[in-house]
Amino acid sequence: MARGERPSSSAQSLIPPGASLPTLRQVADGCRACDLWEKATHTVFSEGSGKASLMLVGEMPSSAEDLAGRPFVGPAGKLLDRALGEAGIDRASTYVTNVVKHFRWEPQGKRRIHAKPSSRQIAACLPWLQAEIALVRPKVLVCLGATAAQALLGRDFRVSTQRARLIESSLAPHLLATVHPSSILRSPDEASRRSEFQRFVDDLRKVAPLLVPSPSG
Repeated sequence: MARGERPSSSAQSLIPPGASLPTLRQVADGCRACDLWEKATHTVFSEGSGKASLMLVGEMPSSAEDLAGRPFVGPAGKLLDRALGEAGIDRASTYVTNVVKHFRWEPQGKRRIHAKPSSRQIAACLPWLQAEIALVRPKVLVCLGATAAQALLGRDFRVSTQRARLIESSLAPHLLATVHPSSILRSPDEASRRSEFQRFVDDLRKVAPLLVPSPSG
C-alpha cells in the first residue's frame, strides 16, 4: 500500500485462517490497518514462547522499541525485567506483546514523544492481540496499564480501583491488571519510584504461584 492510500479499518481481514505465531508476525510486518505505520520504524509484534504460561500485554512500543523492532527492550522493559526477577518469574518464560504494534509519537525538538493511541487505532490493531491470545492460550494474562486493560476488559475498567485483583475472564484462567512500568519511571522522585516499583513487584508476585505446574501436570 502506498503512502496516502486509505488504510483498512481493521487488521482482522489480514489474518490468515489457521495462522501460526510466526505467520502472524510475518503478516503483521506489513500491516496498514491504521495510519501509525507511516511514522513508525518497525512493526513491533511480540517476543517469547508460544507455549508461555504468562502473557504480558502493554499499550504500544516505546521509541527505543520502535527502533529495535522488539517489545519491552527500552527503559520500561528493563524495569519490567527487574520486577519479574524480584517476583520470581523468568522473563525468558513469558510472552510479551502490546495492544498496538506501531509507535505513535509527536516531535518535540529532536525527540520523539509518546502519544496515546486513539480508540480507532486500538480497534484496528486489536485483532492481532486477540489472535495471539488464542494461539498462546496463556494460563495467566497480565495487562500492563489502562490501555491494555480497557482494550481487553472494556472501557469502564479502571486500573486505579481494580489493580492487582484476579479477574474471571474467557481470555485466560487468571487475569490481572496493573500499571505499565513506564508509569513508575515517571514518578516525581526516587522515593516514590522505589515505592511504586515495590508495589509493582507485589502485583507480579500474586501471579507467580499460578505459573507453577500442578503435580499431576
